[in-house]
Amino acid sequence: MLQGKTIVLGVTGGIACYKAAALCSKLAQAGADVRVIMTESAAKFVAPLTFQTLSRHDVAIDTFDERDASVVSHIHLADSADLVVVAPATANMIAKMAHGIADDMLSTTLLATEAPVLVAPAMNVHMYAHPAVTDNMRVLGERGVHFIEPGEGQLACGYVGKGRLAEPEEIMVAINRLLNPALPLAGKRVLVTAGGTMERIDPVRYITNDSSGKMGYAIAEAAKRLGAQVTLVTGKASVAVPAGIEVVPVDSTMDMLEAVLDRFDDCDIVIKAAAVADYRAARPSDKKIKKKDERMTLELIKNPDILQTLGERKTKQFIVGFAAETDNGELHAMDKIRRKKSDLLVLNDVTVPGAGFGTDTNIVTVFDESGLVVALPQLSKREVAERLLVLIAERLKARGGSDA
Repeated sequence: MLQGKTIVLGVTGGIACYKAAALCSKLAQAGADVRVIMTESAAKFVAPLTFQTLSRHDVAIDTFDERDASVVSHIHLADSADLVVVAPATANMIAKMAHGIADDMLSTTLLATEAPVLVAPAMNVHMYAHPAVTDNMRVLGERGVHFIEPGEGQLACGYVGKGRLAEPEEIMVAINRLLNPALPLAGKRVLVTAGGTMERIDPVRYITNDSSGKMGYAIAEAAKRLGAQVTLVTGKASVAVPAGIEVVPVDSTMDMLEAVLDRFDDCDIVIKAAAVADYRAARPSDKKIKKKDERMTLELIKNPDILQTLGERKTKQFIVGFAAETDNGELHAMDKIRRKKSDLLVLNDVTVPGAGFGTDTNIVTVFDESGLVVALPQLSKREVAERLLVLIAERLKARGGSDA
């Protein structure tokens, strides 16, 4: 399956290096042209001769060890790669990648490559959970670096927990998925709403919510990766605008409704992940409201329900809603999906640690009109997005595609 693909395998210093040798062997057996770069620390755990024998190529360690005068080694490796895999990836190498440090052969090559990068972390459980490490991985994830999560169990240091390198078989699955991606949404038009809406009280004040936009943006990016033509209608958000996606910025709930309805007829799938304001000021002021009395009464009027409006107007569209709840989640979810005529509804309890607004992870439960479809454990929002979209693609295929 990897015939004709060049894979640069970066091996960093950790006891899990021995698994990298097994991975190198599997890659070569699958037909890949494997080029191994080891850090000096990695060479203290496993001899470079091991990887040379398995890959049938010299192993690069020293940036200045230029063996071919016709090329600059790290640039040549960076340019020739179809994929760069770092396994095991230490906390140190992850930090270098996040901060653009290039002080050895591997980090220099990583900075120079434009190929996709897959990182397989391996370290002590407390190191993996350290805020510096989690923040570095978040930064890399936002830049498009792919991660395969470490496994849980007995670690070499004696601790039990999350931090052991994923098994070579798991890494091979991730590699195959990246190099031979299925495109179940090819030809589909997907509209995603994201972020929080703002309802003006006056020119300097507004009503809003805690939405960061991370879940909706992750869905938009995942839909593009799966082959869809994506439009992102977004309120305020704290994450970077995804590349290669049509972005329509809006402020208020009414603005979002108008933007969605303008594009609704041409859509195959609408995923409403935005956190919209349910109410708006009845009489917003065009001038700053001055502080006068001890109390101020603000009259609010109800906004249109975007999800319900779409459900009532849908013809061919597959509609997915989101519900952020704090209690009786399943009851509210089933009420919403039936009342708003959605095809799926994604529920998350925002009171649960690791779920909800502002986090990089989410814990969701997906319902259809018959009840529970799937309950996902805590995953990165990127992984939640991919699983949700695969489920949507399966549902569309089962009912005969977007023209059903």
